[in-house]
Amino acid sequence: MIPLEHVTTDVISCRACPRLVAWREDVAAHPRASYAGEVYWGRPVPGFGDPRAKILVVGLAPGAHGANRTGRMFTGDRSGDWLYRAMFEAGLSNQPQSANRDDGLHLNNAYVTAVVRCAPPGNKPTTVERDTCINFLQREMSLLPARTVVCLGGFAWNGVLRALSAIGEDIPRPRPAFAHGVQCHIGDWTLIGSYHPSQQNTFTGRLTEPMLQDVFVSAVKVAAINHSQASKA
Repeated sequence: MIPLEHVTTDVISCRACPRLVAWREDVAAHPRASYAGEVYWGRPVPGFGDPRAKILVVGLAPGAHGANRTGRMFTGDRSGDWLYRAMFEAGLSNQPQSANRDDGLHLNNAYVTAVVRCAPPGNKPTTVERDTCINFLQREMSLLPARTVVCLGGFAWNGVLRALSAIGEDIPRPRPAFAHGVQCHIGDWTLIGSYHPSQQNTFTGRLTEPMLQDVFVSAVKVAAINHSQASKA
């Protein structure tokens, strides 16, 4: 079995999708005014967290000026602020904020990744780009001990189902539908759905902080992480 570190190396060096390569590098070459002078990561973003994780958190893709800038999943933008606050409240991280790769953030019993590893134009990967990238998620799911998966949004939910199918799990028919707070059991796996903490959802009130916190409280219970385990970050 390929070690998790090899997956990280393969992710970072990937140039398989010409449209995504061009976009991520163009964004990096033309920083937003508020980040003028910063050197953007501008590459695919690997997963991040505890290699002994019992909970896997899966998003859509890196943000153009978030993870594509900082090089760490859900770091440097409002989505990450919401996510890591909720994980902190659940005892899965040692701090509630994520500014950059060197800010001291550590995860305990949790690993954060995404279906697509390059920032896509308009946050909308194509199906071909999704299917080209899904092997990285498949490999992570095979290597990590986590069997509880928090899916941030319908895209992540469907991506996780595809990855589970690829590693040999039988997906029920009809396919389990995404909804906020829904739980789905497939073999040894439990999927928990959550609206994505995007500004579109948080600014409109579709997703509130208590709603997101409740998802992670549920994930900790499902993964059978006791309080002392969850708080050791």
